[in-house]
Amino acid sequence: MENSGLQQTVRDELAADPKIDHREIAVSVSGEGVITLRGTVGSLRQRREAAEAVKRVYGVQKVENNLDVRPLIGDRREDAILRGEVLQALALNVLVPSGVDANVRDGFVELSGKVNWNFEREEAEAAASNVRGVRAIRSELVLIPGAKTVDVKGAIEQALKRNATIDADGVSVETSDGKVTLKGFVASWAARDAAIEAARSAPNVTHVEEHIGIRY
Repeated sequence: MENSGLQQTVRDELAADPKIDHREIAVSVSGEGVITLRGTVGSLRQRREAAEAVKRVYGVQKVENNLDVRPLIGDRREDAILRGEVLQALALNVLVPSGVDANVRDGFVELSGKVNWNFEREEAEAAASNVRGVRAIRSELVLIPGAKTVDVKGAIEQALKRNATIDADGVSVETSDGKVTLKGFVASWAARDAAIEAARSAPNVTHVEEHIGIRY
């Protein structure tokens, strides 16, 4: 698909998603299927949903999400009130450890504390980002893996094979001191996201770096 056609298709997809106010979102295309989003949205949730909408479009290889979050007047909160709402959201999520804390300044939330799994860190970030008035999340959460010795590479490779959406032979796994690097090609964004999630969910993984291309 030519860049002009891809650009219009992305715009149409954003306009068709009722969760997104697309009116102040600018779409540009560069290279082979690289989409850049610029402009403003009213919430951090909309920013995330916009990127997900772009991924649904055939031909998109990469998404650069440069959208700025400017909460609507009715969603704006004083920092102290917003911190209380974020802490409540964290406390209500049973997957977030009780020691996770949050500080807020001008709508920017910084999470701190310790977690044992990547999914706990992601759950904390997701819970905070869904609070109205939050403009951005910065995670300072420290991941402390359990002491149990695990074949991380083998665990991830088996998880890839179990997932029906992934061609496990198309993705290679490299591990070193808790860092996982994924390389290869998959047939869809769903497969790419599933591969990354499989790596992040493995025990003792502290960081995942991905170099996965999408081959339509």
